Amino acid sequence: MAKIDLSIAIEMATCSDPGRVRTNNEDSVLANPQLGLAVLADGMGGYNAGEVASSMATAVLGSELEHAFGVHPPHQISEDGKTWAHAALIDRVTKTNAAIHHAASSNAQYAGMGTTLVIVQFFDNRMAVAHIGDSRLYRLRNGELSRVTRDHSLLQEQLDSGLITPEQARFSQNKNLVTRAMGVDTHVDTELAEHAVLPGDVYLLCSDGLNDMVEDDEIALTLSSLSANLPLCAQQLVDMANDNGGRDNVSVILAKIKQPFPAPEMTSGWKERVQSWFS
Repeated sequence: MAKIDLSIAIEMATCSDPGRVRTNNEDSVLANPQLGLAVLADGMGGYNAGEVASSMATAVLGSELEHAFGVHPPHQISEDGKTWAHAALIDRVTKTNAAIHHAASSNAQYAGMGTTLVIVQFFDNRMAVAHIGDSRLYRLRNGELSRVTRDHSLLQEQLDSGLITPEQARFSQNKNLVTRAMGVDTHVDTELAEHAVLPGDVYLLCSDGLNDMVEDDEIALTLSSLSANLPLCAQQLVDMANDNGGRDNVSVILAKIKQPFPAPEMTSGWKERVQSWFS
């Protein structure tokens, strides 16, 4: 199957920084505009274990998903009604979780390590989004910023149950207590959804080092004013977090939809082959 190059339709830029307090960077980012794939992970653990976990997540998932979508087109619908993008993300995240957990269990230096995760796979004018923990995905559309993901965190649970107000949440000491993380157990519950995308959309994947230090309205203003220069915009977001204290590592991936990218039509021969994959 000929590889599809989405870089004509989707521009990406990344920026990652240790921040102003920490000496090492436990975030890891991967952007593959040709494949339409973005992966961001925020590691946790003693010594350099968080860095190991996040690096494993981006490296393994980047390689595994590139292989998966080189064999099966991500837009193909399987017999259960889900896209191959959906199935591949769940399968590869599960396997990567097992690999990180095994590394943590077999090496005392890495005991207890884990990582958050947010992945976006673009295909057929859509995106599949998988996330674990409190790294986020935002969308800027027609000047309006919205959160696509919902944090898996104690703070979010307290907000959802009405125990605290949004204003109290801004000053909470529980901001970094996640309720899901990749690699800390043999099983991980991955939240996955698919959404339509439009030309002009700008998507922001970020670690909590950004949204803990920069308010959403400031993020929206920066994306609106600087997204014509995506690398500059990514750097500016990181600089804003650092200017506000930079208490954590801060990482961003930006993806801008420049034009539609519908899935190519398959020949009858390919249709027969694809049907055999899911029979």
